[in-house]
Amino acid sequence: MTHIYERLGIKPIINALGPATRVSGSIMPTEVADAMRDASQYCVDITSLQARASQIISGHTGAEAGYVTSGAAAGLLLGTAACVTGLDPTRMNRLPDTTGMKNRVVMARSHRNFYDHAVRSVGIELVEIGIADRYSGAGVRDAEPWEYAAAIDEHTAAVVYVAYEHTQPDLASVVAVAHEAGVPVIVDAAGQLPPASNLKRFIVEGADLVAYSGGKAIRGPQASGILCGRRDLIEAVALQHLDLDILWDQWNPPVELIDKRHLPGAPHHGIGRPCKVGKEEIVGLLTALDLFVQQDPAARRADWLTLMEQLLSAAGEIRGVELALVNDPKRSEIPVVTAQIDADVCGMSALDVIRRLQDGDPSIQANPTHVREGGVAFGPMCLKEGEPEIVGRRLREVLSA
Repeated sequence: MTHIYERLGIKPIINALGPATRVSGSIMPTEVADAMRDASQYCVDITSLQARASQIISGHTGAEAGYVTSGAAAGLLLGTAACVTGLDPTRMNRLPDTTGMKNRVVMARSHRNFYDHAVRSVGIELVEIGIADRYSGAGVRDAEPWEYAAAIDEHTAAVVYVAYEHTQPDLASVVAVAHEAGVPVIVDAAGQLPPASNLKRFIVEGADLVAYSGGKAIRGPQASGILCGRRDLIEAVALQHLDLDILWDQWNPPVELIDKRHLPGAPHHGIGRPCKVGKEEIVGLLTALDLFVQQDPAARRADWLTLMEQLLSAAGEIRGVELALVNDPKRSEIPVVTAQIDADVCGMSALDVIRRLQDGDPSIQANPTHVREGGVAFGPMCLKEGEPEIVGRRLREVLSA
């Protein structure tokens, strides 16, 4: 039996990189795909569905409210817009013109990345603080809490904090400074799952909004994400995201999500309207979230470890290559295989290896993060049964050529 990609003339890849968007994210459980198919056969009021999603997300995160977005980047855009406008429809209608509004967002220079374009697209001024000497090799310091305090003024709409294991300063310190000035903190936690405990961690530490990807470890639809946090901010998010082409007297949104009684009128389609989320994505994300939370972390990790052991065994010993299984549950729930390439012995660089794996048949995607240091890495999150052996054998073929 042929699959859809064969019928489209597209060759699937073997994904040993992980659930990155450019390689189409994760592989959804069949339960998620079935739920999306079921959802596609009915029509529902999207606002009511998002209100129910808010309750479910709140239960899993401990936040006051939640919302299904079209991805973590969309969550950053919507969250920033909510902090800039509050619940004022007039301000919502003017974005990205933020003249006269709180339109400055503070962010540590070491937190900057390609995804903060979503924050900047709201029309804000991004204020960088700190010098990341620890990254440049010139010293050990990074942004510090007092620098946040110095940068926050009466025009500051929010602080954006990117959560990683190595992020400095700690979130609690940043929250304390921001909240003392009455400024909300948005946390970009797109890739901070697993562990599942991180669904609650950032809210517990005081974040006002937290954005997660739905298409990575949760294994929901690739075009999905979670935004959770303060109820008033989630309400502002919904108002700037939903289809509001409806008469005021006809409009009857669930008060759990939008309380129209404190609005002078409904805003126009908001700045987040292009980030549409369908009923299928909402249902798929909620189904995947339930499965992710219910899954035994030890069992999930054991499955991943088996896949990496299979890859390592299939690769065997390769002259000029140091293969290792990185398996430290204290640092990461996800085991990986690394290959350190001696270019002089192998006659090719780590980047050459990445490209030959990618350009072969089947195409194999590996992690290029450390190619400048001669490293290639392989992860288990998107590998299917039988694929680790293919990756290991192909790695040996490439490096033995």
